[in-house]
Amino acid sequence: MAYWAKIVHEKNEYVVNFERVTAFCCEANGRVTFWLPDCAIPIVINPLSNPQDYKKVLEYIKRFTELEFENTYWVKIFYDRNEYIINLNCISSFCHEPNGRITFWLPDSTIPIIINPVSNSDSYKKVLEYIHKETGYHFAESQK
Repeated sequence: MAYWAKIVHEKNEYVVNFERVTAFCCEANGRVTFWLPDCAIPIVINPLSNPQDYKKVLEYIKRFTELEFENTYWVKIFYDRNEYIINLNCISSFCHEPNGRITFWLPDSTIPIIINPVSNSDSYKKVLEYIHKETGYHFAESQK
């Protein structure tokens, strides 16, 4: 089911299917960033300068975080002082390093997400559970 919304960004109007957006970044200053599907253009919505579109984005995020959607696996990950809300089903590869960290790249952007088992244990466990559930693979224990 498509969820289309009209968003104004830098004087341009975009009509975006939020069902195709794979990640949102909620910054400490209140801004929300997402990347347009298939082109990696970041859209940054500021609550002060664009309150109507900001509300649209937050309503969509609230909608999918409160409801279970078929074929999606949204997870909140705190990384680099921001909260990322990511559909793990859209991630195409995961890298497990010898020190235990897991790295993956957000689709439609070049941003790597690096999760440390010590400093981000809840998100780390969620990603490990997802990998095992979807692929059947386990990562080896980290070497300390």
